[in-house]
Amino acid sequence: MVEKEEGGPGGISEEEAAQYDRQIRLWGLEAQKRLRASRVLLVGMKGLGAEVAKNLILAGVKGLTMLDHQQVSQEDTRAQFLIPVGSLGRNRAEASLERAQNLNPMVDVKADPESVENKPEEFFTQFDAVCLTCCSRDVMVKIDQICHKNSIKFFTGDVFGYHGYMFANLGEHEFVEEKTKVTKVSPGVEDGPDTKKAKLDSSETTMVKKRVVFCQLKEALAVDWSSEKAKAALKRTTPDYFLLQVLLKFRTDKGRDPLPQSYAEDSKLLLQIRSDVLDSLGVSMDLLPDDFISYCFSEMAPVCAVVGGVLGQEVVKALSQRDPPHNNFFFFDGIKGNGIVECLGPK
Repeated sequence: MVEKEEGGPGGISEEEAAQYDRQIRLWGLEAQKRLRASRVLLVGMKGLGAEVAKNLILAGVKGLTMLDHQQVSQEDTRAQFLIPVGSLGRNRAEASLERAQNLNPMVDVKADPESVENKPEEFFTQFDAVCLTCCSRDVMVKIDQICHKNSIKFFTGDVFGYHGYMFANLGEHEFVEEKTKVTKVSPGVEDGPDTKKAKLDSSETTMVKKRVVFCQLKEALAVDWSSEKAKAALKRTTPDYFLLQVLLKFRTDKGRDPLPQSYAEDSKLLLQIRSDVLDSLGVSMDLLPDDFISYCFSEMAPVCAVVGGVLGQEVVKALSQRDPPHNNFFFFDGIKGNGIVECLGPK
């Protein structure tokens, strides 16, 4: 591919202007230039990782490193569309590289077959955003702390059967939001009860600068539910938050997620972990009825698509500093077909 001279609008080559035309119209040239200067680390190349990789490569980041030390298994053939048929036993990141790179030759896509647990702190500082999938709770918390300290945007997400979630910690995040201008109606122009109301003039918009502060993952997972205020909030909190705690504990205890081939054994363990986790959090067992176990096995491709779409969109918003980010959890329930944004953490 021939590299064109940087002579296009605002220092973007003609080729890039053509490739990203629709996006530049959507979120503006400044936002696209920020994206184009950003490097992202994506850990875990299962179904959700494949969706996030596709979305970020197509959006036009500068570079994406896919890091995964696991080998391709039979389970990966369900939702991981970047891995070609006949790749069983290959490294997951390396098997995903060719198709990922073909999505957009302008993005520098790399595969790293090492384990994220063996990476030193300096490794993470070369990235503008880090997105984890398939990681243990301890690894998530540790890498979130590294990112927080080094002002790197941090994301994590997973899909368990019909359920999926994402979490973001953007530290102190500044962004711009496009607002419709409010124009006052001059007196005597209109009659009726609405005369005094301000009118929204949809033809004129203005950019408003805003700032939001995020908490760390460790704090978000350690909410104290014993206070009166927390008990009142509990009624409004989605049970998916507690389901996530149960599934992260399962992952820590077994070193894997619940598998369809060991359904009976894993179901028993999930019920036991639910008792332990909800008990330690001081909340009622009724929050997660027994049938929750039926819906959290394997990676469902449509759930990966929804959660990967939201996660990719949030990374793009954070890097381009355009539009309000989700603060701080997004939960998706594929059975009900609904998603919910929750802000959980120290108040």
